[in-house]
Amino acid sequence: MADELELLRRANPVPSDDPRFHDRPLDRRAEHRLRVLTRAGSPRPDRPRHAPRLGRLLDGVRPPRPRHWALSLGAAAAVGLAVLTLTLSGPATVPAVAAPRPLVVRPGSTPLPLDRLADLAAASDDTLRLRQGTHVQTWSLSMTSGPGARPPVTLPEERVVRWAADGSHTELVVATDPRHPGRPVVTDADPVPRTVEDGHVLSRQTYPPSWSDAPPRAQPPQDAARLRAYLDEIDRNDAMDTDELLSAMGELLDNWTLGSRETAALARVLAGTPGLRPAGAVTDRLGRPGQAYVYDDAARSVRRMLILDPATGAVLGLEDTVTRADPEFGLEAGSVMSYRAWLR
Repeated sequence: MADELELLRRANPVPSDDPRFHDRPLDRRAEHRLRVLTRAGSPRPDRPRHAPRLGRLLDGVRPPRPRHWALSLGAAAAVGLAVLTLTLSGPATVPAVAAPRPLVVRPGSTPLPLDRLADLAAASDDTLRLRQGTHVQTWSLSMTSGPGARPPVTLPEERVVRWAADGSHTELVVATDPRHPGRPVVTDADPVPRTVEDGHVLSRQTYPPSWSDAPPRAQPPQDAARLRAYLDEIDRNDAMDTDELLSAMGELLDNWTLGSRETAALARVLAGTPGLRPAGAVTDRLGRPGQAYVYDDAARSVRRMLILDPATGAVLGLEDTVTRADPEFGLEAGSVMSYRAWLR
């Protein structure tokens, strides 16, 4: 820590009170000092190198990434200093950088009723096949309460689970946030949240062969009525409400990548779900166009937004936001509690 701080003090490409820091390009001397700082701060050969991004570790599973913008040198310096602040300061500086904003429905867009979407899903191309395993990008809120509690921290992770023919499977989890490719990522792998390099491997495990005939390990059916019973068995409650059905759906998608027929059956189940209302068009966190369906859980003060592909009915994402502030945990109304984006 002391070495990095001293490096910043000596380099000081733009003092914090210099008006050029905010809205003007760096002068020649500042550019030179920034280049020196960049070279001096590069990893030494004896430092451990983290693994590359998850998409480079597994062929064919790289998620779609958002657009990249070209940064001016001044903007790049500002981003670099922001990342250094995140890395060198305490965990109290982390939430402002890591927390995502709630998704916003496109104003003026026409909501697509769920029964109509279910019809489109049933009529869509029948080429995608069911596959055991999942590829999911998640953002989840880590919270503490009581004296000395730290502010909430959003933890972005990417997970790929693949099953082999012998019943064994592998799980790879990395810290990465597709909203900010290449930037450090917050993780709570240690007792105190810290930042790691984009693509840092959090865990890589191989599990021995195992089989189960109970959901969600059992193969999901292609019929809507049977799939509803399958989700009931995941939930294990006598009367599954809308909130519980969405949770059971998430558990299903965390174990299986649905084919076209299973997707159509799930869309039909969702079409018969009370309280799940169409809200309009939305772009999910991976830049994919979707239709949003919202369920307000007044008992839990949570708003759940389900994002579906308008052409195929495939589930793209599920976002949970709090609708009421909770000072005990440092939560504001509208904070994103969790978000999951599923990919093929």
